[in-house]
Amino acid sequence: MFDAISGKYDLLNRLLSFRIDRIWRKKAILSLLPFHPQLLLDVATGTGDMVFMAEKLLKPMMIQGVDLSAGMLEVAHKRLAAKGKNLHSQIEFLKGDAEHLQFENNSFDAATVAFGVRNFADLQLGLKEMHRVLKPGAPIVVLEFTKPRIFPFRQLFDIYFRHLLPLIGSWTSGDRRAYKYLYESVQAFPDFDAFNQELINAGFVKPGFKSLSTGICAIYVAYKS
Repeated sequence: MFDAISGKYDLLNRLLSFRIDRIWRKKAILSLLPFHPQLLLDVATGTGDMVFMAEKLLKPMMIQGVDLSAGMLEVAHKRLAAKGKNLHSQIEFLKGDAEHLQFENNSFDAATVAFGVRNFADLQLGLKEMHRVLKPGAPIVVLEFTKPRIFPFRQLFDIYFRHLLPLIGSWTSGDRRAYKYLYESVQAFPDFDAFNQELINAGFVKPGFKSLSTGICAIYVAYKS
């Protein structure tokens, strides 16, 4: 499914979020600034948005982005080639499964995942794998959609997310299924305190979240015990 929409993925992200998605990503990455990570992992990296923004804002020594979709990674590699040598960090994009990461224990100073944990077939297994490859005390930052709770914004957003967004996605990408899936996956996903509990169950400590844009999404931060 993600292979099919990879060519229009970035355009649709900007269009459907009115470009607010870049503000959300920037806030998520800036939460890592006090930790000065030098080895950074981005899981479900897609076309590399988080990787390239982290390179610009954090300037770590190395960033490795992992994704299961070959189509998304193809776009990421093209973006990387276009940037040439104008980078502070070494960047690698690798095909891999979030639930079976190809890295050794205690490898990374920090890990990020933006709008990707919803797509883990086994949420706990994916979170535990990220816990495994982080160094002790290292932070994980998760940016994910949530379900707004404020009336009437919740009802208005539900109409947009459930009906208009799949329609626009279908017109632009030719794949209505992917954007219907987006709504369904958000509805089924544990958010706010429920996701904090998922982080605790995976071995992380001191989880917390910051709600963004009236509850459309949230930034979660927790730490490897």
